[in-house]
Amino acid sequence: MMEQEHLIDLSNISKDYDGTTVLSNINLYVRKKEFVTLLGPSGCGKTTTLRIIGGFEYPTTGTVYFEGQDVTALPPYKRQVNTVFQKYALFPHLNVRDNIAFGLNVKNHKIGKANMQRALFGKKTEGNQLQKLSRKEIDKKVDRMLELVNLKGYGKRSVDQLSGGQQQRIAIARALVNEPEVLLLDEPLGALDLKLRKEMQLELKSMQQQLGITFIYVTHDQEEALTMSDTVVVMRDGHILQIGDPKRIYDEPANAFVADFIGESNILRGTMVEDELVNFCGVNFPCVDSGFGENVPVDVVVRPEDIMIVGEDIGQLTGTVQSVLFKGVHYEMMIDTGDTVLKVHSTVMQPQGSRVGINIVPYNIHIMKPMDDVKSEEEAEESV
Repeated sequence: MMEQEHLIDLSNISKDYDGTTVLSNINLYVRKKEFVTLLGPSGCGKTTTLRIIGGFEYPTTGTVYFEGQDVTALPPYKRQVNTVFQKYALFPHLNVRDNIAFGLNVKNHKIGKANMQRALFGKKTEGNQLQKLSRKEIDKKVDRMLELVNLKGYGKRSVDQLSGGQQQRIAIARALVNEPEVLLLDEPLGALDLKLRKEMQLELKSMQQQLGITFIYVTHDQEEALTMSDTVVVMRDGHILQIGDPKRIYDEPANAFVADFIGESNILRGTMVEDELVNFCGVNFPCVDSGFGENVPVDVVVRPEDIMIVGEDIGQLTGTVQSVLFKGVHYEMMIDTGDTVLKVHSTVMQPQGSRVGINIVPYNIHIMKPMDDVKSEEEAEESV
């Protein structure tokens, strides 16, 4: 029996297309009222995972559960989900109000033009029994959605009169108006400019919290994932590499790929000398990690902001400042230690060409198995 707090469970999900595996043994659960983001580069399988949850794709193997019930074979319109895509798919011949009202009665279901107006008033359409709502009830729900997406008073406008950001708000309102248990969002902000994307990130999180609806969000934008999510699922090549809250994903990446993909990192080859002692850049550094064994190769991750620049005479390492860039809130400096070049972020600028010392405190050094070892373990598990 599934955990009661789990709204969705994906159990051993795999997906093949023409002999090519795009998802491999995915296991994931989503809690009620949670904002979950599937994050990864293009082709990692995040959109396929979302489509399997929504019923637009069926897994080759594995099971999809909704509140403990097997929904693997159910079509989209029989699932308590709605979807918002990057392309808004608004109806150009309907005004803003009617576009939103349309969402009350049509959930992931293709409908002929002749049935469109009937759908607005809750009549039965081909293949789907729709809600029966009065005009007053429809108006009340639409007004609430317009206020939620900060477009109060826009109801009678043509969608062609709206900006891209406003059109995306209408698409979101249409998906939310029938109060689905889950809203699936596939790169919904991808077509917006940077400033508007940042504004919409905060608005989406606010909407999710106000409505108490589970959001499952797909993006390749790391900052977007860290800003909005309760839980981040990092994917690569059809596998889940790490699941956790944004702070844990950032502070304690599971491997070098996650560390490099989530924010900026110095990823260095090192040797675990013994528990709580690691060697990299030719120097032994105290750390807080253990259990790797003695004198074994490891990957060492140090965030640029976690490196302290000190006097050359008191540094654990010394180096020469190769370059300096002003990034708005900090300086980015590349420092050549002779063994490697480290990226350092600091609010205090050191001149190019100057000699500096570098210190790193133990809890800012993150040790992990090399990616090659992780891949070998995954391949061995899949062959069992």
